[in-house]
Amino acid sequence: MAPAWREYGEVGVLAHDSTGVIQLAYDPGISPKGGGLPGLAVLKNVVDSINLFGIIAVVGALAVSLGVWAWGHHTGGHQAEANGKKGAVVAAGAALGLGAANGIVAFFSALGSQVH
Repeated sequence: MAPAWREYGEVGVLAHDSTGVIQLAYDPGISPKGGGLPGLAVLKNVVDSINLFGIIAVVGALAVSLGVWAWGHHTGGHQAEANGKKGAVVAAGAALGLGAANGIVAFFSALGSQVH
């Protein structure tokens, strides 16, 4: 019986096996492993610091945007008011993304590990 797929170097060839399942590629059997490289703790610390810096910057951007929104509203500057609203929405979205980044990556990583 012929194999479900034939491997040529690193590339899997599309073929049908006896059950009708289509094999699209070779499974290298690689999975994430903590502690495999030196400096992982330092990298995590750097990413945490970047996330904190981003959240602090978003707080400043939100404060400025809300100030522009209020100033535009009280002076009748419709363009400034609209830009302040846009800035507030963008800052809120950025805060949501920064705060949820770890959870989003964990969710999709768990989802991806279920693919066979």
